[in-house]
Amino acid sequence: MAKAIHSMIRVLNEARSVAFYQTAFGLSVADRLDFTGFTLIYMSNPETGFEVELTVNKDRTEPYNLGDGYGHLAFSVDDLDAEHARLTAAGLAPRKLVDFKNGDVLVARFFFIADPDGYQIEVLQRGGRYL
Repeated sequence: MAKAIHSMIRVLNEARSVAFYQTAFGLSVADRLDFTGFTLIYMSNPETGFEVELTVNKDRTEPYNLGDGYGHLAFSVDDLDAEHARLTAAGLAPRKLVDFKNGDVLVARFFFIADPDGYQIEVLQRGGRYL
């Protein structure tokens, strides 16, 4: 059976992106591989073995065009309201809290936040399928 191990995103500024993921999600650098033209930074936390791989192309000076496909990463948290307040206080500008319903049935509670490169990250209340 296949096991998901990481998701890669391209970032413009290593320090800025590492600081964002540390502050927002408690990720720390698990490994850093420096090559001639690029650097790979693997970030994780004790909650899961899944990693976010930040790729920095050293010759890149312009922001990446993320397109209009609206792909995103997702993190689950125990207390969505507290995380929203913490991220707001940290100046990271999370978007509004959403109660996502199917008719009258609450399916999920979440909000989105953008990282420094504009990638969208969904933060979900832990519970149900997001344990």
